[in-house]
Amino acid sequence: MRKVLAVIRREFEVRVRTKAFVITTVLGPVIMACLIFLPGYWASKSTSTRSIIVVDAAAGGFGDRVVGALSASTFGDGAKQRPRYQVAHLQPGERSKPVFDSLIGVIGRSQGPADAPDGILVLTDTSLSSGEIDYFGSNVGSIADMIALEGILRPVIQTERLIRENVDTSVVRRATAKIDIRSSKVSEGKITGASGISSFWMAYIMTFILYFSLLIYGMQVMSSVLEEKTSRVMEILASSLTPFQLMLGKVLGVGSVGLFQLGIWSATSLYLTSNLVSILRMFGQSSDVAASITVPAISPGLLAVFLTFFLLGFFLYAALYAAVGSMCTTQQDIQQAQQPVTLSILAGFMCMFPVLNDPSGSLARTLSLIPFVAPFVTPLRYSISPLPLGQLVLSIGCTLAGIVAIIWIASRIYRVGILAYGKRPTFKELWNWIRTA
Repeated sequence: MRKVLAVIRREFEVRVRTKAFVITTVLGPVIMACLIFLPGYWASKSTSTRSIIVVDAAAGGFGDRVVGALSASTFGDGAKQRPRYQVAHLQPGERSKPVFDSLIGVIGRSQGPADAPDGILVLTDTSLSSGEIDYFGSNVGSIADMIALEGILRPVIQTERLIRENVDTSVVRRATAKIDIRSSKVSEGKITGASGISSFWMAYIMTFILYFSLLIYGMQVMSSVLEEKTSRVMEILASSLTPFQLMLGKVLGVGSVGLFQLGIWSATSLYLTSNLVSILRMFGQSSDVAASITVPAISPGLLAVFLTFFLLGFFLYAALYAAVGSMCTTQQDIQQAQQPVTLSILAGFMCMFPVLNDPSGSLARTLSLIPFVAPFVTPLRYSISPLPLGQLVLSIGCTLAGIVAIIWIASRIYRVGILAYGKRPTFKELWNWIRTA
């Protein structure tokens, strides 16, 4: 046991003392926050006021109502509020076609007039009845712009249809009033206060962390094995320890580094969320801004489940990466041999999306029992709605059984592979290693 502890200590100290560890520990949460929040922030800041010309060939006041709805749409709140659209209303009558053609000729030109419109919205009685309104513009590639435009036009069309059916306008206003669903998560028969959005983000962030942790630390185990094998240090180590002791020490040593780093990140997140108001005030924000931010809460049970499956997933994939590292002698070989293991981790991450839609369905329950994807699926399901104890224990049991089988296979490959040089073994040779080791 002392020999295994010596390997664990060496693997831990070698990695913790590097500049790379310090940099990733400090910058890891910052980079992750940027990846999650900056795209939405940039999307909101990069959207400028669009210039739209409404070519109105519809009867009645439909065009006026469309222009009013577009003009009333804004970005931002308070002092930072600005109009979403700058609207011009044209009613060309019988000259609709030549007017339309002349406007199309100046849209999207790299050296066109400065006051050229971004788009043309064409309104007709036919478009009102069919619900298909034509928009021609240089910004049709912006999904956000098109979603916003559709969201503005939909209630106007519904209102116009009701008005043309002689429905009272006051009834129309009440019927088309905006609806907001205020979602609150219920867990163990109690309202937790967390919204559906915060629960989703918690599940997403946890799966994201697990995915990158398994990739990063698993590859560190693989690289460590390859480095010692190519430098012939492995031959000296193998004379003092059994191959299983050596593999176990490497897996536990690198795993302890991962837990240490996750612990630092968790403590930092807990401090930041607990002092959110004070931190925002340091950056000149008011308390109202902090109150509007929903911070997903991590319960002790969820943290325990996440750490448990992080360890289970790490042991499973680290053993596979160690086996891959032991049977390769060059970086080129290792890049090819690791692909099945990396694809297995990617498959576990991709399972997040069907599970989010139905965390209690038969597919989610089945995936929770598959060792390769259970480390992703079970914490994800638990973050949305705590699982019955039986399902949780069964998932842990199946994952443990898979780990035992994988470690048994990986250790037999590792036992032969660490002292095998030359070309990468074929599947037949690997099978012989497993049988005879």
